[in-house]
Amino acid sequence: MFGDCCRPLLAGAPAPTAERLMRSRYTAFVVDDADYLLDTWHPTKRPPELSLDDDLSWRRLDVLATEGGGPFDTTGVVEFEAFYRGPDGRGSLHERSRFVKQGREWLYVDGTALASS
Repeated sequence: MFGDCCRPLLAGAPAPTAERLMRSRYTAFVVDDADYLLDTWHPTKRPPELSLDDDLSWRRLDVLATEGGGPFDTTGVVEFEAFYRGPDGRGSLHERSRFVKQGREWLYVDGTALASS
């Protein structure tokens, strides 16, 4: 599955949809690829650097909803919940992420954290 979905994107192929970019960004957290996360962040919102938490082990991603974000759209929203395990036990991040498409490239803009289910 990694080879079909996310490996090509982490290697530089453009994501065809906002959801695929979301899934590849989750995978970048799993494999500690901070460069990919920064590269796929919209330049107006991108932090100057990114340190990933080595104490978190990302376990599962559930995409809960999408709005727009298709191959012919220019904006999209992906709601997801990502599950992790850390020193304090299990947890999750529930977020609505906004994406924009510039040329052929989808970029992460920002996200709003939501209460986990």
